[in-house]
Amino acid sequence: MKNLQLKRGKEESLLRFHPWVFSGAIQSADEGLEDGDLVHVLNHEGRFIAVGHYQKGSIAVRVLSFRDVPIDDEFWYSRLSSALNMRISIGLADNPNNNTYRLVHGEGDNLPGLVIDIYGKTAVMQAHSIGMHLARVSIAEQLQKVMQGRIENVYYKSETTLPFMDEMENGFIIGGGGDNTAVENGLMFYVDWLRGQKTGFFVDQRENRSLLEKFAKGRKVLNMFCYTGGFSFYAMRGGAALVHSVDSSAKAIELTNRNVQLNFPSDVRHQAFCEDAFKYLEGTDNQYDLIILDPPAFAKHRGALHNALKGYTRLNNKAFQMIQPGGILFTFSCSQVVTKDHFRNAVFTAAAQAGRKVRILHQLHQPADHPINIYHPEGEYLKGLVLYVE
Repeated sequence: MKNLQLKRGKEESLLRFHPWVFSGAIQSADEGLEDGDLVHVLNHEGRFIAVGHYQKGSIAVRVLSFRDVPIDDEFWYSRLSSALNMRISIGLADNPNNNTYRLVHGEGDNLPGLVIDIYGKTAVMQAHSIGMHLARVSIAEQLQKVMQGRIENVYYKSETTLPFMDEMENGFIIGGGGDNTAVENGLMFYVDWLRGQKTGFFVDQRENRSLLEKFAKGRKVLNMFCYTGGFSFYAMRGGAALVHSVDSSAKAIELTNRNVQLNFPSDVRHQAFCEDAFKYLEGTDNQYDLIILDPPAFAKHRGALHNALKGYTRLNNKAFQMIQPGGILFTFSCSQVVTKDHFRNAVFTAAAQAGRKVRILHQLHQPADHPINIYHPEGEYLKGLVLYVE
């Protein structure tokens, strides 16, 4: 295994178990080091600190272990077992009412660069680093062993996360086909792991969708950026008077309609509209008293933060202007670079501009199967507010 040596003093964050080595911290590296290679990270005196995957870029090494252990089948088996045991202990895995959950959440499960979501009998695996891409077959094989019959298929979906890789193709590593419906809290939905965003469904909003259901009874609901319609059919089960789903993607609207039909066939309470969010908010009347704003990430990097915050303020301002007195607003940001304080300030500004009295009822975040490594605060990305608007 090749070595990489750090500049003096640059090991401090690693001694606190932060799992990234930034390129600026590197003093020297062995010749011939390639993207995806396993590498020993040494301090300036040549002492071992960590082992991880190397990749050119701002994050040069994603740490797999702070002990000098072989990264082999036994290693993958151990880490995947640990991830599954945690999901069993919190009641997510082996739950007859819910067969969809995140099994591996990158740094949160000490496997930086790897995401695995479970949908019934299919695991959808996504690599966010070349090292994980190169190890995909070994990981899939160990995953099958760890899951002990819980899954039959492993689908690999990294075309969008590693677009610079030549001949990158999504496809089944193990199995093939199978039922693409899954169950979340007793509701069914189609998972489009072939063409859908991320791994095919946004598992991270499960608890927040469940909370929304409790507020929905008798309300007129607007679900903006609906994607697969998750919030919509939870609202319908909660007894909403009407539910309107809006997304700019025709594919998303088609999937929303299919999911609503799957759970509430021929239910006239639901309508879906394929339209730009801001355009829809401009043109609609003020009938809604429960609004969900769950937009895609407005900022993917720090340089986009200022414009993103303006976007969140503008979007929430529209919602505050139109929501009925006594209405409830669920509003979210999934941008990692937008902190909780950034987001609250953007929403606060929107409320002040709209001149509405607003109370915070709940402050929301990602669920337990998207854990945050305590040494890696950057892993906290989803934040949301439930607001009562007078």
